[in-house]
Amino acid sequence: MIRLRNVSCGYGRRQVLQGIDLDFANGEMVGVLGPNGSGKTTLLLAMSGVLPLKTGQIEIGGASLSNMSPKAQARRMASVPQRIERAFDLRVLSVVLMGRYPYISFLGGYQDRDRRIALEAMKDTGTVDFRDRLTGQLSGGEFQRVIIARALAQQTDVLLLDEATSGLDIARKVEIYDLLLEKNRGGETVVSAIHDLNLAALYCRRLVFLKQGRIVLDGPAEDVFTEENLAEVYGARIKVAPHPETGAPQAFLVPGASICG
Repeated sequence: MIRLRNVSCGYGRRQVLQGIDLDFANGEMVGVLGPNGSGKTTLLLAMSGVLPLKTGQIEIGGASLSNMSPKAQARRMASVPQRIERAFDLRVLSVVLMGRYPYISFLGGYQDRDRRIALEAMKDTGTVDFRDRLTGQLSGGEFQRVIIARALAQQTDVLLLDEATSGLDIARKVEIYDLLLEKNRGGETVVSAIHDLNLAALYCRRLVFLKQGRIVLDGPAEDVFTEENLAEVYGARIKVAPHPETGAPQAFLVPGASICG
């Protein structure tokens, strides 16, 4: 479904990603991990069409991303960025309805169907009770769930998430990733950049590790999530043991065991 070949990009003269080759199949749930500055956000910005490529090509369903209009891209992929500045005070339902924009004609407006889809996304994310509130009245975690609801209302085949639950408490993180797993089982492709190693290993069957703008590991969680690999990627001694209920590999930090330098 998504194909990246020789993708390099960055910001101004600073190159971040270097020669990335990746394939994401239909219906995969993939976690993208790596240290700060490794290129996770840059990868998702490139895949969403926001960041121009310096070299290479990205294809969605066999079509070049660079040849798609913004609306066509938005019908294929929905993104949840790491952070959004609340520059204007908008009604929460209005924000979620923005996810329906790719389906509105030039002179058209939102229809009853759009509102039903938006409200359903809000129910899924636990935000429907404050649909009439202004965004300025929301906590950071509440607003983040609204942005996730907006992406779900877009009804795309692909979801790109950049630290989508970083501002949420533990219970809400689990709720959102349970929801994403449900969407994935329904056929949606989910690519999620995550700092939380254990959350990624619990929910993502495949993990891609970046370091200094390059792919250093890519494979099933049970194969790549090892003490040796994590030490190499993060420069710290990390113990790995199975989750007591699911058996998924989980990481445990060892105080004072940094191997950097």
